[in-house]
Amino acid sequence: MDDLLRVDDRLSGDQRLIRDTVTSFVSDRVLPYVGDWFEEGTFPARELAPELGSLGLLGMHLEGYGCAGTDATSYGVACRELEAGDSGLRSFVSVQGSLAMFPIWRYGSDEQKDEWLPRMAAGEAIGCFGLTEPDHGSDPAGMRTYAKRDGADWVLNGSKMWITNGSIADVAVVWAQTDEGIRGFVVPTDTPGFSAPEIHKKLSLRASVTSSLYFDDVRLPGSAVLPGVSGLKGPLSCLTEARFGILWGVVGAARACLEAAVEYAKTRVQFGKPIGAFQLTQEKLAWMYVGTAQASLTAFHLGALKDEGRLEPRQVSFGKLANVRAALDIARQARSILGGNGITLEYPVIRHMNNLESVLTYEGTQEIHTLVLGEALTGISAYR
Repeated sequence: MDDLLRVDDRLSGDQRLIRDTVTSFVSDRVLPYVGDWFEEGTFPARELAPELGSLGLLGMHLEGYGCAGTDATSYGVACRELEAGDSGLRSFVSVQGSLAMFPIWRYGSDEQKDEWLPRMAAGEAIGCFGLTEPDHGSDPAGMRTYAKRDGADWVLNGSKMWITNGSIADVAVVWAQTDEGIRGFVVPTDTPGFSAPEIHKKLSLRASVTSSLYFDDVRLPGSAVLPGVSGLKGPLSCLTEARFGILWGVVGAARACLEAAVEYAKTRVQFGKPIGAFQLTQEKLAWMYVGTAQASLTAFHLGALKDEGRLEPRQVSFGKLANVRAALDIARQARSILGGNGITLEYPVIRHMNNLESVLTYEGTQEIHTLVLGEALTGISAYR
């Protein structure tokens, strides 16, 4: 499909190489199988992680420790092409790099960095991020997971929910209340008292591992705490990193749905001609392209701000809110163009549409990002 606005002309030579490399990987290693993964509710993380690591995609925007050290726009382009395959694939890479590796890289001790980051960058170790709880999603300050000092150690108790990679992770970055405020802990998942049962019966993000985390008197050494941060600043900064990948990634999902709809409209014949020849279908396709292109331009602009060191969390909220909403609307329009065929996994549309329902909610619901923008415009907080 033509890039009518030539948006990708903005890419440098290195960024084009990253785009084409990831596109090729997704085409060869994901698209032939992802429909089955989605139907079966499986994701071959252990198989794919070393391949993603060898391509430099895990923690790719971080410096050192075997990480690629790319610019932010390159990371965004990679997320876009990964999510054109499936949101679950992009989620795996986002969680590994932005939610598990980033806090260790930014706030961890030298020992924590040396122990975990090289293996995570290579895909030899998988990480997860424990913040959301069964009763505390949008209001993480109310979390009940608690870590208490016991001599030189910490003892961790509580639970987390909706944790990507949880049951397959080698290490969890867990946020907990302490007598000193909220702190982050690097928790090897083989620590006694840690368990991570997988969540089943999902109808969205099925090609992704989602788990609960339980901590039953998990004893950790004093060296397990992230020394460089305390308070909500720690987990929220990680979420800002991950949301940046989301606002890029959903452009790929939207584009995949648009491409499927365009191809279908050109080949599906009704009333003696392709349905793409009817004005109603062309209007749908035109607005779908407008939405995709506008979301892409938003992603490029925010990528440029991030590369310049000027990106603010509220700008990321704008991108996450606007682009996910646009992508979901595009997926729904594509489903209508494909008619009954739009609900089968022979086409990517229903899979992307169902996945985007989760993306709309996770890492900040649309309501929370709306309130972020409302506060930015009025100066008045409306969360409570």
